[in-house]
Amino acid sequence: MVRLLQYADIIVDISSEHLDKTYQYSIPEELKPVAMIGAPVIIPFGKGNRTIKGYIVSLSDEPKINVQFIKPIVAIEEKGIRIESQLIALAYYIKEQFGGTMNDALRTVIPVKKSVKHIEKRRVVLAVTKEEAHQLLATALKKSHKAKARLLQELIEKVEIDYELVIGKLNISRSTIESLIKDGAIKLQSETMYRNPISIDPSRKKTISLNEEQQTAVNTILKDYNEGIRKTYLIHGKTGSGKTEVYLDIIEGIIASGKQVIMLIPEIALTYQTVMRFYARFGERISIINSRLSQGERYDQSLRAKNGEVDIIIGPRSALFTPFKNLGLVIIDEEHEASYKSEMPPKYHAREVAIKRAELSGASVILGSATPSLESYTKAMNGEFGLFQLNQRAKEAKLPMVHIIDLREELRNKNKSMFSNLLRELIEDRLIKGQQTMLFINRRGYAGFVSCRSCGHVLKCPHCDISLTSHNNGSLKCHYCGYEEVMPKLCPSCGSKYIAAFGTGTQKVEEMVKKEFPTARILRMDADTTRQKNSHEEILATFASGEADILIGTQMIVKGHDFSGVTLVGILAADMSLYAGDYRASERTFQLLAQAAGRAGRGELPGEVVIQTYQPEHYSIVSAATEDYMTFYEKEMSYRKLLKYPPAAHILVALLLSKEEERVKRASDLFAGVAKMYLDANLAALGLSEEERGRDIQTSIIGPTDASLAKANDIYRRVIYFKYESYDSLVLLKDFLEGYIETSEHFENIAVQFDFDPMSSY
Repeated sequence: MVRLLQYADIIVDISSEHLDKTYQYSIPEELKPVAMIGAPVIIPFGKGNRTIKGYIVSLSDEPKINVQFIKPIVAIEEKGIRIESQLIALAYYIKEQFGGTMNDALRTVIPVKKSVKHIEKRRVVLAVTKEEAHQLLATALKKSHKAKARLLQELIEKVEIDYELVIGKLNISRSTIESLIKDGAIKLQSETMYRNPISIDPSRKKTISLNEEQQTAVNTILKDYNEGIRKTYLIHGKTGSGKTEVYLDIIEGIIASGKQVIMLIPEIALTYQTVMRFYARFGERISIINSRLSQGERYDQSLRAKNGEVDIIIGPRSALFTPFKNLGLVIIDEEHEASYKSEMPPKYHAREVAIKRAELSGASVILGSATPSLESYTKAMNGEFGLFQLNQRAKEAKLPMVHIIDLREELRNKNKSMFSNLLRELIEDRLIKGQQTMLFINRRGYAGFVSCRSCGHVLKCPHCDISLTSHNNGSLKCHYCGYEEVMPKLCPSCGSKYIAAFGTGTQKVEEMVKKEFPTARILRMDADTTRQKNSHEEILATFASGEADILIGTQMIVKGHDFSGVTLVGILAADMSLYAGDYRASERTFQLLAQAAGRAGRGELPGEVVIQTYQPEHYSIVSAATEDYMTFYEKEMSYRKLLKYPPAAHILVALLLSKEEERVKRASDLFAGVAKMYLDANLAALGLSEEERGRDIQTSIIGPTDASLAKANDIYRRVIYFKYESYDSLVLLKDFLEGYIETSEHFENIAVQFDFDPMSSY
């Protein structure tokens, strides 16, 4: 039997400015069965008890003030779910599933409503007949009111004129305009103009014939949708297989049925090139949201969406909360990207939240990637997601030829340059032929791993099979179990002195390219060169137009870009991300290398890829070279199962932060102890022996230990990992720990953040 609660906290203004301002009301007995999070309510408000609308954001049995001052809810509206109700229910789901406060969750999903000035287009319009206007003109000329006469003359000819033209070009003062308005001769008309971040005319719509694999995906998903079947689908398509064309055809079918679409793209790949493909197909019924828009532009796009003036919104993670009233489809392109996971509380993953939002809206979800996350592919293999495989490249383009270069051999052959002999030869060849080259530096996840340039040996944790992280004090540390050792002077594998923390940067590569290839026209794309608004687009447009020979960059150059002139991709330090001190390191390496290799040979000319590595035999590198996802998946999943890492099991991270080092140490020890007691009690309920419980708990709790960044901005950071096969069990543990924090005096001035299945180590 479900226990019905007594009180509801209600917000009366849906805006980020007022989310902290809630009012508590009692729930009449007859309304308790329908009083739920997000429900729209009618309440008496203020001294006069005028009735206004509000939304329930939390329920409880505890009165916050004297019960005699708590008013009852008048009614709960049950006529259809408003978009605000849906977003509040989504916020509650985020709070429950991922931790954090309800206010944090609400701020995440509710569009920011601040005092942003509207842009108004005003016109001066003739308010009398032309005959009357001629009489007024004659009077103005007779009285030498030249400005009035000039304006009336123009309006007799044109009837209405833009207000800014009247003030500027005609040089008419505001007092003259006001005088004519007072006389009833003219009037002002205005309309609100939305700031549209897309300001380029669309090109003509191109009709592209889909191949059989693409058409099957389109037909099946649209057939399901039209038959009322709502599912989550994974489209696994090799690089260049035309996933975007599949999305476009499905979107066309969805919006034809009167529904709206959210298209998520990693911010780094949200380029002019991508947006224009959609704009060419759907015109002004699309809009974009990204971090580089002004506050006014972001607010206007949210308003346009809510008012039904937009059918498709394209953007990164935050676009998921666009207030569409008739949402029919959510697409998450490059669904494997780590940027879909929030790094700030609540630390939600857009994939899971999209599926929940679709459930609340009656919508479908499509996930797409050439290198799907292990989580999504496992669900597809288990039948939870529908799966479509696109194995052919669009336009019958061939996959590039891939060369794996062993940098240990290069060193033995006295080549100490960052360019292998083959890569140098191929770059020279492309410069002679007038073809383009992309040089990708795999710096993602770099965390100071230590390796030997002579034999390729990397120092790893003996307990966790991840690389040790180099610290400034000369120690090497594992941030999963706390294992620590001293930095060796010689390689423990071959005795070489060439052992050090590994690292290189885009500027250094650019300097070397200029030195080796002085005639080449070079572009660099990294965090430094893309600080300005539109700088991404400018660099990519310059490269796409053939104004540069070589583009150097980090992962931002390999995200979904399609350059037909690129016939060579060089991947420098391919294995750097393998040693990021993170259980996802092999997966990230495979994804990055496969995506980078996929940039070559997308046009009519064949492509070549050079992968430079100290670990040429590593399964993630070998699999990426041939884009053999299944071989990689099976190998990686065997490791995940063995070591109980997601998706074979799940991890909950508790990060404790405080300005006082001793306080955070005590709190983290206490936290781990309380969690151990909770798990012990629950495992006992399952009938396990004391020995079995002890063994299970020992493998389930790791830490507490200092975070990899143990102190930042004078804040001390401690971390505890909880590993368990059941995600729901970890959610219950999180709920218990949140309750403990609220009641314990030991957590004053201690912040606690929870993170499920983290995308990187702490």
